[in-house]
Amino acid sequence: MNMVARIYRPAKTAMQSGKAKTDAWLLEYEPEVARKIEPLMGYTSSRDMKSQIRMSFENLEEALAYAQKYGIPYRIQEPKEANRRKVSYTDNFRYDRQQPWTH
Repeated sequence: MNMVARIYRPAKTAMQSGKAKTDAWLLEYEPEVARKIEPLMGYTSSRDMKSQIRMSFENLEEALAYAQKYGIPYRIQEPKEANRRKVSYTDNFRYDRQQPWTH
């Protein structure tokens, strides 16, 4: 039974304003068995030991080379880049502004 690995670059968390820890590529195994809730304490558990493996690589090529070397079937998830507009505080006071500045 061969599990599929997912190779991806993590997105920044909601608590981050910068891009720290988002440049490494990760290789994780996709879950093979659903998690179950332990009835007494309510913990979630899984018998899937490979779900605990998380390996990081500097670039996509290294992650692909590792997966191919060890015969791991993989799926690549391309990162979605955010479209950021360049805004400037001084644009609020431009004389050729299209809309009037109001509060």
